[in-house]
Amino acid sequence: MEKLGSILNELGISKVRLAKYLGVSRQMLYNYLALPSLADWPKEKVTKLLSLLDIKEESDLENLSIDSSYIMTVEGRLNDGVKDSGDREIIADLKGFNKKEQELLSDIINLLKEKLQEDQTKETYNAYLYLYHYLKSMETNPELKYILAYMSKSMGFTDPMEFAFNKEQQFIFESILFSGLTLYNNGGASKSKLAESHQRFVQDIEHKNEEKLSRTQELNTAKVQALRELGYSEINEENAKEVLEKIAEIQSRKV
Repeated sequence: MEKLGSILNELGISKVRLAKYLGVSRQMLYNYLALPSLADWPKEKVTKLLSLLDIKEESDLENLSIDSSYIMTVEGRLNDGVKDSGDREIIADLKGFNKKEQELLSDIINLLKEKLQEDQTKETYNAYLYLYHYLKSMETNPELKYILAYMSKSMGFTDPMEFAFNKEQQFIFESILFSGLTLYNNGGASKSKLAESHQRFVQDIEHKNEEKLSRTQELNTAKVQALRELGYSEINEENAKEVLEKIAEIQSRKV
């Protein structure tokens, strides 16, 4: 079983993904791996594992030749197996989407679930919290889409000359981003040299937050005034349209 663990590590197969492939809980998989040999596993699970690794029996583990081609083949079988089980869990929530959209959402959800289950650290949680904020802001900040395209290209998933968004703006943004990241990766930037730039970054964010707070306070003031002028104590479904129109009228008086 030590050999199996070594092979799984070499293949880069996480315990979470393997557990999903086998259709067991992560704890049950740990129990299996603690057993002396595959002969102690349920036959159904042994068959699935041997099929994944494309071998006939446990002794074949000793003679496995792991190269890039083998890794890709195993990865393909694993992805298909995990995807099938994952799709069954969430497909009910994806009605109304076309097939490609369902596959994309299913892949994203399964990947997020897998990573969170595998590494339940504060760092992982914060990374996905920031991702959530990123996705919420993407429609109002086109540069966020350009960043995603740049990363997809730099990691080899997308052709570098593919421009899915505004071609000219995306080209300019990618060129600037490449220059900045090259400087960062080559050690040409130091914290001391960039301290002033980062301070401007902080000040810009603080200024935006102040403006946002000011707009919120202004809107709340207008809402209170609108309710008072209309003789209402709160906004509800019945008066919402009337109150919103009154708020717009009050704000227009200041123009």
